[in-house]
Amino acid sequence: MLSEPGKPMSEPAAADVVVAGGGITGLSLALALRQGAGGLEVMLCDPNPASREEGRASAIVSGGRRMLAELGVWQTIAAHAQPVHGMEVTDSRLEDWVRPAFLTFDGELAPDEPFAHIIENGVLAKALRDACAASGVRMIETTVKRFVEAPVGLDVTLGNGERYRTSLLVAADGARSALRQFAGIGWVGHGYGQSGIVATIRHERPHEGRAVQHFLPSGPFARLPLTGNRSSIVWTEMTRDAEILLALHEEDLAEEIERRFGLQLGPIALETPPRAFPLAIGMARRFVGKRLALVGDAAHVIHPLAGLGLNLGLRDVAALAEALIDHVRLGLPPGDPPVLSRYERARRFDTLTLGIATDGLNALFSNDRLPVRLARDLGLGLVDRIPGLKRFFVREAAGLVGAVPRLMRGEPL
Repeated sequence: MLSEPGKPMSEPAAADVVVAGGGITGLSLALALRQGAGGLEVMLCDPNPASREEGRASAIVSGGRRMLAELGVWQTIAAHAQPVHGMEVTDSRLEDWVRPAFLTFDGELAPDEPFAHIIENGVLAKALRDACAASGVRMIETTVKRFVEAPVGLDVTLGNGERYRTSLLVAADGARSALRQFAGIGWVGHGYGQSGIVATIRHERPHEGRAVQHFLPSGPFARLPLTGNRSSIVWTEMTRDAEILLALHEEDLAEEIERRFGLQLGPIALETPPRAFPLAIGMARRFVGKRLALVGDAAHVIHPLAGLGLNLGLRDVAALAEALIDHVRLGLPPGDPPVLSRYERARRFDTLTLGIATDGLNALFSNDRLPVRLARDLGLGLVDRIPGLKRFFVREAAGLVGAVPRLMRGEPL
């Protein structure tokens, strides 16, 4: 937005917080901030609302479910969320006739509280967008193009030319975050040479709410229960093989899926077209800059084998919202350094720990050497025989171990 020659540039409009990125993480943060502090002006910028979530599903662990319930969203989507009543882990080759379960988990943290639900991303994203609109979040279909420091806050320029002054800019714009790069924040990580294939599958018999993780030499194949006689798959293959598989005729591809899916649930059929995305691990060297915070994939990316990528982003949201709202209640601006320092301390170690763990598991299980297979199967069997250790792993995965933010305990900000 350029001024006429000889005239000063007009003052930018104001927004307390600008969130760049309208995926589930960005929407959750915008809603939490709008609900958590009366009168806080929150603006969310996203050039492609609704398009990115089609055909994908996610596990929402107990901490994330409590947070969404506190935000008033879970109540609108509960009927579309499939509780996970149990999970089994196998380790086999594709040609093996028998796939023994080396590790099984009961699905309940407490009576009537499953440790996770599986829900289609599109359903969750729509509910969050509706809640944001109802709460007064201003949503604009454009990008955040650039930002510069101002005497107080940041001056943010949008892709449509509009300018805003904000106390805090939040980058929720994905693993290739343009805002992270614009801020000069480095990234450490590597690709796996693997791709994750996702699709929704219909099957003849009910799954009874049980999730299955088949560890195969090329990578894990996860079968996640959805409502009805449907399941979501997250299928890891070497990228070159994934490209060949996706080029197959639909019937041939369904046959390949069935070889991995198994026959326990009867004949299967594709409900959504399969899509593939590259798999990698990575972490930003810093989660914050001057009046800038990175959340979700903009801050960290992990392998999907544990199903915790989205939940890491929701933990970011809960930690940042808590630090920010506590600060604002003292009458202080939301983008002050103490807010950002508290957020980074709360999230960086947890994220690094989980990233290392999933990286190690992928290296361990994407390996067909006999001594390695014997050792890992022995380890899985030992864990399966120690109930206390299994309960700890379930609570850790559910986001209920350590310093848990208030939203993830189901408490108001």
